[in-house]
Amino acid sequence: MAMSDTLNVGSTSPSWRDYLTLTKPRVVAVLVLTSMVGMLLASPVLPSIELFILANVGIGLAASAAAAVNHVVDRRIDAMMSRTKHRPVSDGKIAPANALLFAFVLGVTGLGTLVIVANLLTAVLTFTSIIAYAVVYTLYLKRATPQNIVIGGIAGASPPLLGWVAVTNTIDAYALLLVAIIFAWTPPHFWALCIAKKEDYANADVPMLPVTHGDEYTRLQMLLYTILMVLVTLLPYLSGMSGVCYLAGITVINVRFLMLLQKYSDSKDPQDALYLFWYSIRYIMWLFLFLLVDHFVAF
Repeated sequence: MAMSDTLNVGSTSPSWRDYLTLTKPRVVAVLVLTSMVGMLLASPVLPSIELFILANVGIGLAASAAAAVNHVVDRRIDAMMSRTKHRPVSDGKIAPANALLFAFVLGVTGLGTLVIVANLLTAVLTFTSIIAYAVVYTLYLKRATPQNIVIGGIAGASPPLLGWVAVTNTIDAYALLLVAIIFAWTPPHFWALCIAKKEDYANADVPMLPVTHGDEYTRLQMLLYTILMVLVTLLPYLSGMSGVCYLAGITVINVRFLMLLQKYSDSKDPQDALYLFWYSIRYIMWLFLFLLVDHFVAF
């Protein structure tokens, strides 16, 4: 049996933890947080408990399905990278066919839930997001262009829109503004990780920007997108969507983001880039929490 074929055979009996790993629970948790905030911001009247819980479960299941497909499509790349080599499909704990069946069940359950408890538009947009991430980005863009993160970022930016549409059944300008925030945040967020794990991506022949254009060019692009991110994050206040509470919070975390980016640019230390990556996750969570608090607290 060829070495590449061994990746397709489960070497041990998988546990429930292996299947949980397939769903990328930490990533999905952040996505569901943004969809929850989207739902709560969509109307001055709180959604019903049933809609709030079940619609977010549906969105979470759909995102988990996309994550599981990602494990299958990227299994050979994952096996060559220290960060991902122990993922359950790449190390043979779960056979690709079983992972795809698991993803299918999650996806159908999630989309069906959205059709039943929310509306068809939410389900269609969620299905489109699955295809955009699991197929267009993972199968094609990731391997085709160093701008993969920029082009494919729209898929990861969709959850607040999905939450908003689940409540209103319409695509609102404010919902698209939430999408724009995540879209602008994604490149500096992920390129920080790419710099820290540059050798991994190079060994796996994945054309991430630091691999194809070098660290200096990537730092410039991170700065430009961070400036764009800062400007876009001011729009909720400038458009009247949010008030002073949000503005104060976003100012603090934007300054911190810029300080960490400057620190990495000065030191050129991959560990500083990795710290910026982890901070950026907390950043996006804080941003949406600021939006939520501002929505319910008048200043």
